[in-house]
Parts: sequence; C-alpha cells; structure tokens
Amino acid sequence: MDTDGVTLGLIEIADSIKSMEIRGAGLIARSAAEALRQQAQEYQGDDLAELHRRLEGSRRSLISSRPTAISLWNAVQATLRGSSKATETEELRALVISNADRFIERSSKAVEIIGRIGSKRLKSGMAVLTHCNSKAALGVIKAAHADGKDISVYATESRPWRQGLLTVRDLSAAQIPSTLIIDSAVRWIMKEVDIVLVGADTICSNGALINKIGTSQVALAAEEARVPFIVCAETYKFSPKTVMGELVEIEERDAREIVDPRELPAGVKVRNPVFDSTPAEHIDSIVTEIGVVSPYAAYEVIVRELGQESIFEANEG
Repeated sequence: MDTDGVTLGLIEIADSIKSMEIRGAGLIARSAAEALRQQAQEYQGDDLAELHRRLEGSRRSLISSRPTAISLWNAVQATLRGSSKATETEELRALVISNADRFIERSSKAVEIIGRIGSKRLKSGMAVLTHCNSKAALGVIKAAHADGKDISVYATESRPWRQGLLTVRDLSAAQIPSTLIIDSAVRWIMKEVDIVLVGADTICSNGALINKIGTSQVALAAEEARVPFIVCAETYKFSPKTVMGELVEIEERDAREIVDPRELPAGVKVRNPVFDSTPAEHIDSIVTEIGVVSPYAAYEVIVRELGQESIFEANEG
C-alpha cells in the first residue's frame, strides 16, 4: 500500500489507465468503479475514518491517471455518491460496493441499447465512416448488420495509436466489410460515405464533442459533403464540470508516440494532442442509451441522468 492506504491492485489499475493499457472511455470507467469496489471489499477493519481515508486516496489516484477523461470522473463520483453520509464502516463498505455494481451493470448495457437505437438510422446499402475505435459506434454498426442490413465501413487509421486497426479487426470478426484509410484521406473518401458514426470522450454542456484528435476535421468534411455526422455516447460521458464553465483540458502526450526525437533537426518541436473539440453546430444528433438527443440538449441530459448533485460536486472539484 502507499501512504494513503491505496491497495497495490488499485495503483496498478490507475497506472494502466495512465499508460493506456486500459483505454476506451467505457472500459476506463468500469475499471475505476471495479477498483473502488475492491478497495472497499479488501478493507476488513472497523475504523470508519480509515476507510474514508483509503477511498479518498483511491479517488485521487484514479482521477489523476487521466484527469481529462470525464467518464472516469463520473464513474468515481457515481461509485462514491452518498459515502460522506455513512455513519458506520459496514454501511460505507456496502454503499460503495452497491454503487459500483450499479454503475458497472448500467454502463455495460448502455452500448447494447445504443446499438439498438442507432441501428434504426442505418439502411441497407449504406457506407459508414468511423474514426478511432468506439465500442458505442461499432455497436450501432453491428446491430444493423445483425438485423440483416448490408453495411460497409470505412475506418480511419487514427494515428498515432492506430486504433483503426482494432476497429477493422472487430468488424472483420463480425463479418462486416471494412476498408482502412489513412486519416488524411477522409475528405477524399467522403463522396462515397452515407453517414458518419463516431464515439465520444466527453460531451460538454453546450453540446460540443471532445473526441479523438481528427474528429473535428471529419465533421467538417461531412458537413461540406452534406453527410450526417452522428455521435454515439453513453450518458456518463456528459460532463457536469462544463456546466460551471470549466473548459475541457486537451491532453497532450509524449512526442515519442509520433517520432523518435533523434530523427528531428535540432530545435524542432512536436505536438501530440489526444483530443479535439467539435462544435455542436457540426453534430446532427447524439445517440445515447436514453434515446437520440440534440447536442443542444446536453445540459438537460446532465441534470436528468447525472443529477444536480453532480454539478455541485464538479464545482467543488
């Protein structure tokens, strides 16, 4: 354990999230909830203050692993919701375990529900373009395929981590025809595309989408070609933090993910942003587990699904 009483298992999960061994907003969120549940289960003492201390240390470790991932923040908040009101150790332990189980179950079902809802937007013969590797977006495509619709997919390579390879492997396993393209070919291929489906890292209260770098360029190319641009996102990806004016920090990662610095001339800098922002006006709709909503309804989704309490918690940091 570290000085905050955080278990080795939780530290390993936090490190895996930070290093992107655990990646994808949904998996990150469920891993965080599971880690907090284990932390509560493994403490066998009867000191309420000590369990609070350990859970707080765990919260800090997890949040700091990917501070820009709102799915992680929402998962942690949902798992610890009401914990400050617990008056006994066993009550606190049971509450955290119950909250974690509820979050994991609901988030696991969300992709399936989104798939069923979103598949209604696809018709046989359509060509779909997707960017990066979104379980929610792929869920829509797979659901349409399962319904007997003849769907083909263009998948961007999604540099520098090349998540597009994961996408085409997943599609191939489901026997869905797919074509891998380089990121810079998006505008060129858009003339052959009928609809764009992407996932989300974060949905802001003003309806803006924070997602894999390059998403905003895909949206602009789609708008120019009058191709619908649809976001597939679970409600725990909506950010209560942005209600209070907080801007989403665009994470930048190590330049060595792109190029070996030894290959560069002296003085040349490298920028490696993970995400970009797509304004609401470039988004046709957002498919969630509660239905298809306008990006301009993001605030209502936050209040209804995450609760007014989440907004206050976000404002308190």
